[in-house]
Amino acid sequence: MFLRIEKGSAVPISRQISSQITALCLSEQLQPGDKLPSVRELARELAVNQNTILRVYEKLNAEGILDKRHGAGTYVADSPPLRQLKEQREHFYEEFQQLVRHGLSLGLSRKELQQMLEAALKSEADSVTAAT
Repeated sequence: MFLRIEKGSAVPISRQISSQITALCLSEQLQPGDKLPSVRELARELAVNQNTILRVYEKLNAEGILDKRHGAGTYVADSPPLRQLKEQREHFYEEFQQLVRHGLSLGLSRKELQQMLEAALKSEADSVTAAT
């Protein structure tokens, strides 16, 4: 499984991993029923503590995204939460497109819109850092 971890990031490693696994499920690169690497394998692959992977798997299992089967491994669940999250993301994208169109209609340039997005992302990252 291809996951990329930024160890110096303000975003906790466990959040990076869970977000990427969720994104792989939503994009259907991971299909319902697909088996994920064991905790030990993924921890070794990402060079992180096994407890980090265990917490991620448990969190995603509690959210209905993964299905932990005792003695058999961890699988992608075929779950309503995944479908609901996918629908929410599609709705967000539609709203985002409307915001971009509105910004352009106000005379904002593409570069100004990108700068606004970057500033908002930085502000969010800063607030996450301050909260931890």
